[in-house]
Amino acid sequence: MLKSTRILLTTATAIASLACFSATASAATAWQKSHPRRAEVNHRLANQNRRIHEERKEGELTGAQAAALHKEDHQIRQEERAMASQNDGHITRQEKRVLNRQESAVSKQIGK
Repeated sequence: MLKSTRILLTTATAIASLACFSATASAATAWQKSHPRRAEVNHRLANQNRRIHEERKEGELTGAQAAALHKEDHQIRQEERAMASQNDGHITRQEKRVLNRQESAVSKQIGK
């Protein structure tokens, strides 16, 4: 009887530890996805994506031009993700500046 109680207690402890680890891991993931600098960069990319669609719809951009702009935005987003993966889920101020310069170049192309 004593042996089964120990096994039960050990199992319960292991489950509790696993639950704590899972909660911590999900909290870190939520922080990483909503880091202010990442959120700002990604919001701007989403806005540019909307603008590309609108300009294409209105005939201001050809399909090829829109595809090229989407490709550039996609590359910027991939770069942002790569930067974040090297910095515990966030980007530095300098990295944000680099990404913003790239986004500004795409933005100028949308408005032509």
